[in-house]
Amino acid sequence: MRLYQNSAQELINDLNYNKLSDKLKQSFVAYYGHNPSQGEYNAWNNSFQFIKNELQENKLYNIYVVIEYELPYSARRIDVILMGHGTENFKNIIIVELKQWSSAKLSEIEGNVITYVGHQEREVPHPSEQVAGYYYYMKDFMEIFNRDDYGLYGCSYCHNYSQTDKTLLDVSFNNVLSKFPLFTRDDFKKFGDYLKDKLSNGNGLDVYNDFITGDIKPSKKLIDYTSDILRNQKVFSLIDDQILANNTIIDRAKKAATFKHKSVIIVEGGPGTGKSVIALNAMAELLSKGFKVYHATGSKAFTSSLQKIVGSGDMRSVKNFFLYFNSVSHAITNEIDVLIADEAHRIRKSSNNRYTRPERRSTLPQIEELINSAKVSVFFIDEHQLVRPEEIGSIKLITEAAKKFGAKVYNFQLKTQFRCSGSDGYLNWIDSLLNINDTGNEFLSKNEKMEFKIVDDPQILRDEMNLRNSKNTNSARMVAGFCWPWSNPNENGTLVDDIVIGDFKATWELKDFAKIKFTKKPETPAWNLWPIDPSCSNQVGSIYTIQGFEFDYIFLIWGNDLVYDYSINDWVGKPENSKDPVIRKGKEKFTEHVKNIYRILLTRARYGVYVYFVDADTRKFVESRIEMYMVKNSKI
Repeated sequence: MRLYQNSAQELINDLNYNKLSDKLKQSFVAYYGHNPSQGEYNAWNNSFQFIKNELQENKLYNIYVVIEYELPYSARRIDVILMGHGTENFKNIIIVELKQWSSAKLSEIEGNVITYVGHQEREVPHPSEQVAGYYYYMKDFMEIFNRDDYGLYGCSYCHNYSQTDKTLLDVSFNNVLSKFPLFTRDDFKKFGDYLKDKLSNGNGLDVYNDFITGDIKPSKKLIDYTSDILRNQKVFSLIDDQILANNTIIDRAKKAATFKHKSVIIVEGGPGTGKSVIALNAMAELLSKGFKVYHATGSKAFTSSLQKIVGSGDMRSVKNFFLYFNSVSHAITNEIDVLIADEAHRIRKSSNNRYTRPERRSTLPQIEELINSAKVSVFFIDEHQLVRPEEIGSIKLITEAAKKFGAKVYNFQLKTQFRCSGSDGYLNWIDSLLNINDTGNEFLSKNEKMEFKIVDDPQILRDEMNLRNSKNTNSARMVAGFCWPWSNPNENGTLVDDIVIGDFKATWELKDFAKIKFTKKPETPAWNLWPIDPSCSNQVGSIYTIQGFEFDYIFLIWGNDLVYDYSINDWVGKPENSKDPVIRKGKEKFTEHVKNIYRILLTRARYGVYVYFVDADTRKFVESRIEMYMVKNSKI
């Protein structure tokens, strides 16, 4: 998606006649369904005047300009991309990040700066670090940059910033500035020379046509690249708010020995915002520097899968760095340099359970055990993923526990997401649909890039899933609300068809081997490896096996544990229809938990979600919030 594309000459004309901002606004509304903020509208008016001046002065009329280009699989937009032929007639593309900053200060965190933006001082990535993220992201996903005749470049233009303020040109940024230069208001000629060197032979339309018709590589599934990440390979490019959080984790770890206090870093983010990517990237970098780092979760399926993936070959020793939250219950204070608590919403009140031996029982809350164990503790959290009564992880809980230790707390919120085809509209619609957040996205647009389809028969889900997996192994899974019993396997090791809907029959994933006695061992792995083993693809997963994972496609059976009640025009949780003994215990929060469950199930896919509804009214309500179905039903 791009809000504007034209030759430089036409851009200049649109600016001279005060048309550019209105054209951008018109495209914005057509695509997003609402108006841009006044601040964004004003920025278009302001910043592109400076670009126009450079293009005119250097007679770059025949290049091509793209404004507000949306990155593949993301809702994040690049300010401007310039395209043309360079002095040696190479085809070149330049990413330009525009900043209206007039001043900045160095942050205590290496790599970050502080400036006045959004009506207050904020910590942000250095502009060249931001450009670097876009550069490597585009290199990752766009086939055109594998060609020998194409060059990709990136720079930032801080057109209100004077060189008398030395912050952004500080020597600590020399490495990134050498590849992704920053131009100030004093660099008019220097910036012009940079553009002329790469674009002076024009013919921008030729480059643009190649750019927009070039192939986009498939997005990457984190679990497939875990071993590569832990070898400290740069598999995923961090951008924007991800850079900010990652810089802070690395910096606090490197300086922890000089502090008398602990550091607690809280990274909040919704589905697909890259929480686990940052966690594994930071872990890999810190391990390579010799730090004692552990990754912990409260999810057996997630941790078991990570251990399985890295538990062989040259990565075998790394397996021991993946733990459960209760694994550090007896750790010595500050025994660990950095503890990364992924899926921190799954923190429990206590690490003790019915299997804990008396001599091993802890007297501390689990959150205090985690913070106590490490000099730096990092919590990745989404409070709308709380799905069980005993799970109590929250930002407030972490913050209050950190204060008891006298720790310094750093808070970050990840906003850019990379799942669900990079559609913020889809995620916001899910939150609005389930009445979790008032996002303003009441209806799912008929132009939505994330595929969402309602089917009449659960067998269609299975057929579509098998089709996807036949084309790309392990790319799709079927999941369901916990509305059917989860039986032990038969004595011969076969699984029971617990899920029965008319003629449709399906099994849940296999229970844990350790707790079952067999006359014949089942041929498929236990439930905790369901997300990564292709032999499990015909089993139906639950919230407890899918949480923390993603697939290209998800096929969901929406049970009758959460239904829409037209008599009160609201969602109603039905504990009597749930077969989950744990969630039924928390009756006062049952509806909240089951709404969070369906939110998670609906946001595990990268490209598409197909849904079968057990309850007719629930289907009717969901269809009423989808433009495509509203149009279809109006013709009946």
